Amino acid sequence: MHSRSAWLALSLSIAAIVAPGLAAAADAARGEKLGYTCHGCHGIPKYKNSYPIFNVPKLGGQHAAYLVVALKAYANQERAHPTMYSHAVTMSEPDMQDVAAYLSGQELKPTGKGIGTAPKAAQTCVACHGIDGIGILPEYPNLAGQHADYLRHALKSYRGGQRKNAVMAGMAAPLTDRDIAELAEYYSNQRPSLCSTDQIRNGGRCEGT
Repeated sequence: MHSRSAWLALSLSIAAIVAPGLAAAADAARGEKLGYTCHGCHGIPKYKNSYPIFNVPKLGGQHAAYLVVALKAYANQERAHPTMYSHAVTMSEPDMQDVAAYLSGQELKPTGKGIGTAPKAAQTCVACHGIDGIGILPEYPNLAGQHADYLRHALKSYRGGQRKNAVMAGMAAPLTDRDIAELAEYYSNQRPSLCSTDQIRNGGRCEGT
């Protein structure tokens, strides 16, 4: 198995390639208008994806740069999801940046310490996602407070190849179902927490949720 340092080096290289394509500034007000349809799923508390069934991910407090990375992955079909593909494929890069700026709201800041005991499988995860689930670079997702069932779905999708990402495929490949369940539970309990977009829309704060 590749060492943690080797995976980190590869992930940093990928981030360096992605980062130049991200705008220095984005228009969150324009993003609110463009992203109104996002609330049809992400703005409804406890709304679930139809198949497979899992809570749609929280976006409030997420790194805006990561949301752009995710939208591009859906548009390129590196992530399999018909609804997300139909939305993302119609968006230009400035559209994605503006929508991400709005949906992310106030991005989470790292605390440098975790809540509870990190499972053994998290030893490699912390290199990119931190001990408290806050991505160390803006291109890496914040995991803190995300729905556990969504995290399980994402990890199993990387492991099974439904999501195509060289770094995450290598990380997820050796994980057992138990490892995935423990990781999802751990990161879902971290604080400060991601929040749903209805809280962003209503001016709410993610911290402490």
